[in-house]
Amino acid sequence: MTDIIDELQWRGLLAQTTDLDALRKALADGPVTLYCGFDPTAGSLHVGHLTQALTLARFQRAGHRPVALVGGGTGMIGDPKPNAERALNSPETIRGWVGALGGQLSAFLRFAPDGVAAGATDAILADNADWLGGLSAIGLMRDVGKHFGLNQMLARETVKSRLDGVGMSYTEFSYVLLQSYDYVELYRRHGCTLQIGGSDQWGNITAGLDLIRRMDANEPHGPAHALTTNLLTKADGTKFGKTESGTIWLDPELTSPYAFYQFWFNSDDRDVVRYLRTFSFRSCEEIEELERQTAERPAVRAAQRALAEELTTMVHGEQECRNVVEASKALFGQGDLASLPEATLRAALSEVPRSQIEGPVADLPPLLDLFAQIGLVPSKTAARRIVQEGGAYLNNTKVTDIEARVGAEDLLHGRYLVLRRGKRNIGGVVLG
Repeated sequence: MTDIIDELQWRGLLAQTTDLDALRKALADGPVTLYCGFDPTAGSLHVGHLTQALTLARFQRAGHRPVALVGGGTGMIGDPKPNAERALNSPETIRGWVGALGGQLSAFLRFAPDGVAAGATDAILADNADWLGGLSAIGLMRDVGKHFGLNQMLARETVKSRLDGVGMSYTEFSYVLLQSYDYVELYRRHGCTLQIGGSDQWGNITAGLDLIRRMDANEPHGPAHALTTNLLTKADGTKFGKTESGTIWLDPELTSPYAFYQFWFNSDDRDVVRYLRTFSFRSCEEIEELERQTAERPAVRAAQRALAEELTTMVHGEQECRNVVEASKALFGQGDLASLPEATLRAALSEVPRSQIEGPVADLPPLLDLFAQIGLVPSKTAARRIVQEGGAYLNNTKVTDIEARVGAEDLLHGRYLVLRRGKRNIGGVVLG
């Protein structure tokens, strides 16, 4: 790729810009300082935030300076949802979330080492509570609000949909003033001349551009720009980033590294190449090769494996990724279950049918009953047939005795059993 715009277009990321030719020239003359905002509406980022975090990282790798803005101020209100008012969280909760999100964003961007002066492309981590927290109500109305026409604000799609439905508080109605003022402050403080975001943020971003022109008419840092990326959808019509068990978070306490890996590994063949273009830092040639392999040998899941390993390493680290890969192999008979760390085994079993049983191992029912109890087979009769046909496994060891019972020596880490029917159907039993 000759420039970042070409790369974003090839990856299918570029949705809208205010003036593509002018932006391309500014980037060529660079480095450009750009920012993206992340409001703390929870204690962790989720995979839906990855597009913007990684787009900031792409700009940095192309020689520009990213600002990751965590909204400690705007998070006190929250960007209006299309169908309901947001619950307001306490200042203490939001401060804790700001710290958590800042730490997660730091994993994707290159910052100057402690004690070393920041270079021209070293990232900046900012919190808009630093300026919004000191902004008075009178100051907001006189200095910011006077630049917003009521007709313009009422015409916004989110406002119209809310007013036609459940209504909207003045608090959320005013959110656009705060986000727009963020752009003004970053323009003044850091010479930031580009804001990026998802295409659903176009109205907020262009409102910020207009506010810069009105409040800093001479544009001392040059013209400001806007760029949005396409929102991801799934080929099957379900929402990206959601599974039956809920949202896929970056925090390992909310979504285990094993579940995180499996989310990407289970990507639909129709989606995986788009995901590689959106989230991977692999080259055009590497991605096109993975696309060819997916078309020719989809069962190998080469593209899914490459995507899952790259993103799990990026978010959770190389060692956690190795643990997850080994767990995936071991569960399906290609590795040693006993050598897996307990936390990894526990996380893996939380993603499969399982039964939690209280009491000592001596009280466990016969093995055939366990197969039926966790749903690997519809009945004890079916379990007996699976054993007789050679398709039943306990901890990757083939079960040959239809009267078999579990002993203490079978327990992994003193409390886990892994049951398998055939090659792909896994279940677990957890004692205590």
